[in-house]
Amino acid sequence: MSIELRRATEADLDFLVELLSDDDVAPFLGARSARDREGLRAELERQDLEPDAFGRFVIEVDGEPAGICGFHRVNERNRIAHLEKFAVHPRFRGRQIGDEAARAFQRHLLLELGYHRLELEIYGFNERAIAHAERSGYVREGVRRKAYERHGEWQDGVLFGLVREDLDA
Repeated sequence: MSIELRRATEADLDFLVELLSDDDVAPFLGARSARDREGLRAELERQDLEPDAFGRFVIEVDGEPAGICGFHRVNERNRIAHLEKFAVHPRFRGRQIGDEAARAFQRHLLLELGYHRLELEIYGFNERAIAHAERSGYVREGVRRKAYERHGEWQDGVLFGLVREDLDA
């Protein structure tokens, strides 16, 4: 099984809309996350303008789209990127595809794009994503208690970080 990451293109819009609106994916994404063609097209245009500061990547398994991951720069001086929109299509789950793709994404951002620190935040109710982040090498750094109103209730945000030196550990 070959897992590759590549920049998303306009040709991926149908897959991205399908994945991000899937009933097993959408409830776990940020409430403001673009999921429609227009919003996703705007994100692809932004990555074309700022490829080192913003990106949407397709996770491919043996050449077939299987997921998405993204980032945006939050601090240029200190080379910090926030990771977002990580999702694996339900038909590809259970084979560690997400873990391998996450590690490849870490290496790309830290080694190829020159980021020093990666950050991400996961809703506290998303136990599957929290376990994935820990398996993928992210370090749990804290919790924003009841920070987000989601699904009619206040939800915690679990904070994770990864620095370049963590890749060597």
